[in-house]
Amino acid sequence: MRRAGDNPKDLLFEKTTALFAFGVLFLAVLLFALLVRESLPAIRKFGAAFLVTKTWDPVAEQFGALPFIYGTLVSSLIALLLAVPLAVGSAIFINEFAPEWLKNPVSFLSELLAAIPSVIYGLWGIFVLLPVLRDYLMKPVTSWLGWIPFFKGPVYGPSLLAAGVLLSIMIIPFILSVSREVLATVPRVQKEAVLSLGGTRWEMIRIVIGQHCIPGIFGATVLGLGRALGETMAVTMVIGNRPDVLLSIFQPGHSMAGAIANEFTEATGDLHLSALVEIGLVLFLLTFVVNLAAKWTLKTMVARASRGI
Repeated sequence: MRRAGDNPKDLLFEKTTALFAFGVLFLAVLLFALLVRESLPAIRKFGAAFLVTKTWDPVAEQFGALPFIYGTLVSSLIALLLAVPLAVGSAIFINEFAPEWLKNPVSFLSELLAAIPSVIYGLWGIFVLLPVLRDYLMKPVTSWLGWIPFFKGPVYGPSLLAAGVLLSIMIIPFILSVSREVLATVPRVQKEAVLSLGGTRWEMIRIVIGQHCIPGIFGATVLGLGRALGETMAVTMVIGNRPDVLLSIFQPGHSMAGAIANEFTEATGDLHLSALVEIGLVLFLLTFVVNLAAKWTLKTMVARASRGI
């Protein structure tokens, strides 16, 4: 007697989908192997010092990725600090407070931000964001709080802060969209139960988010972080592209993706090219580690929530 699982169509479908899954895994491994192979000259010459060296001098063939790692992490952190409250707050407003006639337009316009090409963001950043930040935020803050290392130094406009603000605008649609879907999964009965027990709207939202939505919102935040880490064109246009490590967020910086985009076509030496590929390898591994840590944290949060801790 033949089992249902032995149906030739079922077997063909199973093998085909398995092939697709292994194809995705193969592409990731192939990409990693290619990055490792092309960056071997730089790895052999600089070793682990490549990650902690600040010097980037193609003429002297001295390369260190620390300024690019620092600029990428700082601008992405600024973006998260600005984007997460705005996106989550907007998601709560749209789902819980906005009237019906306002929900669809606000949702549509917010999601439309994700479809704008990054070069358009970069142009907007150059002609609008940089002058506004320079004249109405950086200069007043520097005049009053310039003694603080984070706001120290001359004000140019292109800076880590400008890159972070622009990135925050770019990742808001991703965090907002996922957060809305997460909030929409909460059963209406549970919301009404909190209100029926005398809870306020704020208490209802706090309890619901605390018990059900934090893991999903965390996942949305990681999605936005991944977008921020890999952004190239818009960041390159407003960050200043200066390979240096400075505490002040008002000073120009650089990013890993920006360094590759700016110098890859001009890299004439084999070591210079290998160093750029190694930056790409570091960015690949950084993204992988961030996502792995996020998945582990998310799994822990879901397990704790299921146990009612």
